Amino acid sequence: MPSASADNLLHLPRIPEPKSDKQFRSVFQVSTAPRGVEGAGFEVWRGFFGSTIKRTDPFIFLDQMGPVTYEPRQAKGAPWHPHRGFETVTYLTDGEMVHRDSNGGGGIIREGDTQWMTAGSGILHDELPSEKILSKGGLSHGVQLWVNLPRTLKLSTPRYQAIERSSLTLLTNHDGTSLLRLIAGKIGGYQGAGSTHTPIAYAHVTMYPGSQLKLEWESSYNALVYVLAGEGWAGNEMVPFRSHQLVDFNSGDAISLRSKETQTSATQTVELLLLGGRPIREPVVHYGPFVMNTKEEIVQAMEDFQRGRMGVIPASWS
Repeated sequence: MPSASADNLLHLPRIPEPKSDKQFRSVFQVSTAPRGVEGAGFEVWRGFFGSTIKRTDPFIFLDQMGPVTYEPRQAKGAPWHPHRGFETVTYLTDGEMVHRDSNGGGGIIREGDTQWMTAGSGILHDELPSEKILSKGGLSHGVQLWVNLPRTLKLSTPRYQAIERSSLTLLTNHDGTSLLRLIAGKIGGYQGAGSTHTPIAYAHVTMYPGSQLKLEWESSYNALVYVLAGEGWAGNEMVPFRSHQLVDFNSGDAISLRSKETQTSATQTVELLLLGGRPIREPVVHYGPFVMNTKEEIVQAMEDFQRGRMGVIPASWS
């Protein structure tokens, strides 16, 4: 998992432990992601399975793609398809993908990079393995997160952000035993590179064996931890977690995580995603690639797509 890293964590800015007056969040539940299939047939882990949109709001959907090692010409992706009403955030830890969209956005997403696409009023895009991965094969691992947009921004102008690994904010905990890669939002007073419509925090964390991570957390946000790999405990009550599980915390203004002294994962570390956002608290109607507030808006989205109102695939990319 060669995502953005640091030679010496002790040289990174440190996030202080929460102040004594902070209330640590207890664990609401731990759920396990099942396997599914997406796009042209690649396997994923459904990160939010077992939870509800009310609990994950403003996040709608989370897929862990891999880790999988492809043989040459075996890698798969997601061919051209539409979206409306939300944002797709694709973060890679291993491999390469190529993003193209009908709004002119695109490029190669490499290890440690994030592509942030605001679908807004409607866009067509595809995400495919790069020529390098297709020809040579190799390890592929990433995550796609869907972030909802409030009613007032559902039909906003589409946009694309390429967040390269070099622009991630690298931080460590109070004793230098965990590495935080802040992608978007604010944690511990530090700001991530991603520009968000919806107030959120998003980070990839590596916890080394025996690490304890205690963070102040925005009280108006929910708090979710998705475990990419490894084992540990969540909350002061030490609720166990393992790979492919989602930890959903109750309210409060601090969170606590601990990694086991011995790890059986391939990385020998705990790899997890920290997610938090201010709930939008609006009706959500989700149908395929569209996320709107009413069924009528879904019908309108389907009609607009069929009539070519969400863009046209450029001739050079079709």
